[in-house]
Amino acid sequence: MASAAPADSPARLGPAMHALVALKAIVTRELTKFVRQWSRLISALVRPALWLVVVAAGFQNVLGVSIIAPYRTYITYQEYMLPGLLGMMLLFNGMQSSLSLVYDREMGMMRLLLTAPLPRWYVLFAKLLAGTLLSLAQAYVFLVVARLLNVQIPLGGWLTVLPALLVTGLMLGSIGLVLSVYIRQLENFAGTMNFVIFPMFFCSSALYPLWKLRESGASFLWWVAQANPFTHAVELIRFAAYGQFNAVALLVVLGVGILSFLLAVFGYDPQRGQMMRKGRE
Repeated sequence: MASAAPADSPARLGPAMHALVALKAIVTRELTKFVRQWSRLISALVRPALWLVVVAAGFQNVLGVSIIAPYRTYITYQEYMLPGLLGMMLLFNGMQSSLSLVYDREMGMMRLLLTAPLPRWYVLFAKLLAGTLLSLAQAYVFLVVARLLNVQIPLGGWLTVLPALLVTGLMLGSIGLVLSVYIRQLENFAGTMNFVIFPMFFCSSALYPLWKLRESGASFLWWVAQANPFTHAVELIRFAAYGQFNAVALLVVLGVGILSFLLAVFGYDPQRGQMMRKGRE
């Protein structure tokens, strides 16, 4: 007589419930790792807080911001920087979370995870969503810190900005997944900071309105910033924080995110992508 399947087996749970259990396990693992590393939370908050207090104060008189959409009045430079700093938090954490798959792959945990009786794309998406949820928690903690520093968005923006932060986190995490697969030189996080994070952050609208670049004659940098998906992510967050919708920014963020995720899924397939070749090296 055959023994009954365990209560938590895929056969007993059903496909949908089994997928939810796997998602819960991956998210819980990410949150547990983060809780055990309080230095990550502190560094994630100190970095943008320093920009908000020190850098913004130093450039306030030099880079004062006039009335531009979505703002309806003159704003301080600190207020202009806030959406960009939220994007920077998502960028750092998304890259760090995605590139941690390199360590997981070397330790065998990622290969074991990919053998689960679930579609490969779903396992990667669960990992991506777990990192994004962690980024969202950090972003809202930073909003509290910014409010204590008298730099804030409207209270209603705390709710309307949530979908923008979510899709931005997924896009940036997907870019990190692609880097973890295809570019071996960037598997080191320091290399990622120098060649990916800093260029994406500085060549965007996070620190200054793009019209200032064009006005100063930096046409090449203006074009680079326009092509930078992080610029559109920051603008999506900026408009959403003030209850407005930026369709172009949303389309760019969704398009880049979906394309990056599909490339990552292709790369993590041992039958087709880079993982098989890396395993032979």
